Amino acid sequence: MIDFHAHLDLYPDPLSVVREISARGMYVLSVTTTPSAWKGTSALVQGGSRIRTALGLHPQLAHLRFGELDLFDEYLPQAMYVGEIGLDGGPEYKQHWQAQLAVFDHILGACKAAGGRILSIHSRRATSAVLDRLEAFRGAGTPILHWFSGSPRELERAVALGCWFSVGPAMLAAEKARGLARAMPKERVLTETDGPFAQLDGESAKPWDAARATAGLADLWNMPQPDVDKLLHANLRGLVTGCRESVQNLAQDSR
Repeated sequence: MIDFHAHLDLYPDPLSVVREISARGMYVLSVTTTPSAWKGTSALVQGGSRIRTALGLHPQLAHLRFGELDLFDEYLPQAMYVGEIGLDGGPEYKQHWQAQLAVFDHILGACKAAGGRILSIHSRRATSAVLDRLEAFRGAGTPILHWFSGSPRELERAVALGCWFSVGPAMLAAEKARGLARAMPKERVLTETDGPFAQLDGESAKPWDAARATAGLADLWNMPQPDVDKLLHANLRGLVTGCRESVQNLAQDSR
């Protein structure tokens, strides 16, 4: 089971969630919303677990945490995963659009210089702008568009740019999102929950609720659920292997 976008540090009892993840043998990407949260969130992870911590600066906090970009740069060499990053075009954040752009551009530029990273990206009401920035910073890494909510045409553009997608059970509750998930390339899809922010049956989603996304994809793709689970794990292996190889190649080229 895979949850490729969860905020483990924001659960009321993160350690109990981490213990349950480890007991279930899950693969989890624990995203952060500020660089200053990265070390503490990384410390939640026990040795030998399948949890990885992403270094992020959430677009909704860009105007408040702009000063943490130096900290982002300091930690980036230690982080293979970057997220949650991106842009948010919601009306309550539009006034901070320039700060969002400056932060996103800085992060993409830093990731490109570092040889590329696996990127978990927020694009609410800002899909075209996010794709524009990814096009401008080709080589920043492999973008995974978390909870994609763009148009079918934007989906086609994202696929052409090499984007991946992480899909959660809360996302699949909407018919539009189900149509988008049906059209996504199966070999570029992973499951997520966006817990504890996403709600399922009136409660915060837990990482193991990613199984509900696997079941939803099986229905949409008309595939047996065990086959979907195997496909998702193959996708994850390919994603991680590809990122490691690109970083190693850059290191060799720079010698």
